Amino acid sequence: MIKYNHILLATDFSEGTEYVAAKARELATQMDAKLTLLHVVEPLPGYGYAFIGSAEIETHIVEEAKKRIMRLGEKIAVDDQDQRIELGPTKIEITKVAKEINADLIVIGSHGRHGFARLLGSTANAVVHNAKCDVLTVRIKEQK
Repeated sequence: MIKYNHILLATDFSEGTEYVAAKARELATQMDAKLTLLHVVEPLPGYGYAFIGSAEIETHIVEEAKKRIMRLGEKIAVDDQDQRIELGPTKIEITKVAKEINADLIVIGSHGRHGFARLLGSTANAVVHNAKCDVLTVRIKEQK
């Protein structure tokens, strides 16, 4: 049987997050694996913020993300020290963190809506093609 020792759950807090998180938690429990949560905050472009600095907005976004990841961590029993917020391009940060923590599986939700991205989703697709470990994409059904 294949056994994973460290699972990285990458989340964007979109609809379906709890569904994906529950699957990751169940898999971690079955495998007796460590589970780490990750949310990546994309940097804001430097233009268009004449009245409010982009650094202030990013700080606010990061603080909100910390609150959300803590709530999710409580729901699926992930300790605070295993919850990470990173700032950067999502596709790069997920694979970077997976390598840093020596994850052997990345779990990510897939919303895929159109074109080739419909099959997987652009972020999930990039992670699948760039990760050095296995990637499990969990299909999130669109609400009608």
